[in-house]
Amino acid sequence: MKRTLVKFRRSKFRNFIRKHEKYAPLLFFIGGFIFDTLTLGRIDRMYDLVVLTSHMTLLTITLYLFNLVDDGKWKNTKLEKYELYFPLAIQFFFGGLSSAYVIYFSRSVSLSKTFTFFIILVLLLLANEFLKKRISNKYLQFSVYYFISFTFFAFMIPVILKEMSTTIFMLSGVVSLVITVFLILFIYFSSPSTKSEIRLSKLLGIVVSIFIFINTMYYFNMIPPVPLALDKGVVAHNITKKNDTYVVTYEKDDWYVFWRDHKIEFYHHVGERVYVYASIFAPTDLNKTVLHRWSYFNPETEQWQVMDEMTYKIIGGRDNGFRGYTYKENVIDGTWKVEIVTDDELLIGVIDFEISSTVPEKLPKLVTRKF
Repeated sequence: MKRTLVKFRRSKFRNFIRKHEKYAPLLFFIGGFIFDTLTLGRIDRMYDLVVLTSHMTLLTITLYLFNLVDDGKWKNTKLEKYELYFPLAIQFFFGGLSSAYVIYFSRSVSLSKTFTFFIILVLLLLANEFLKKRISNKYLQFSVYYFISFTFFAFMIPVILKEMSTTIFMLSGVVSLVITVFLILFIYFSSPSTKSEIRLSKLLGIVVSIFIFINTMYYFNMIPPVPLALDKGVVAHNITKKNDTYVVTYEKDDWYVFWRDHKIEFYHHVGERVYVYASIFAPTDLNKTVLHRWSYFNPETEQWQVMDEMTYKIIGGRDNGFRGYTYKENVIDGTWKVEIVTDDELLIGVIDFEISSTVPEKLPKLVTRKF
């Protein structure tokens, strides 16, 4: 064992970390992000559950170990030899957990309202690279931890309970809040250096503010209803179902428009139906009623006018999401959107399009795909 530790202390990897200590946390953050991007698939898969739970557990333990280093708590113990790697491990787990969140919700076709939340997530996680104390800044450290913890439980609790609602989301926030506050208090009263470095009331105030902020964003539909996600959304000219396959005919957008399959300008023949196809990812055994809310933007009132609502039930468990569609007849030219929402008014996604009955100079190219 002694020979192994001596070899470790003299290793090229350890020397490399010491030499590039300034950039190592960022590299480990990116490493955690890439690791989960390559390995994670769906939130209800056993592998994903084990990986995310391990990340969250090890992050919590490492935060405790790291914050007691300045007190000499690990001096003359086996842990002393690994103190250099505590901040790197924290960055790795931050990167891993945040990447999981992005992976699961990048499935959603509509990020128009939730894009702000993703920007905040990225900025919050990268902010430590621009601070002088970086990850050693305890206010930043526990703020990021709580943000990550909240999103972790927002995914996990619905999967475990096989139920999702606003109440479940708020429960996730409370569970993560209790765990974070307990960790802060445990470290605060165990570490004299932490006690001298921070004001406890200020730190707890920041954490509670993040709790209120995230719930406010959720209330205004700026966060998708975890763990549901809109996997695919298409406005189409025709949809038929053959056996267990949906055959969808629609106008394909230009190749460089990678974020949307259909053309936003929909050429409409008089008397033709307008279809909207959607596939919604949901964890196994999670059942939910969703509705397609068809709305038309009235140019006279400059407001959205709900024209129709159609509901159907989804059953979780399918890799590419539960499939369904609705259609509308007797539509008028103008700007339309179909909001896909749950029965308790949680927004899953939005499909936007413009209907025009004017014959274009170049007829649109129709494609047919099977889902």
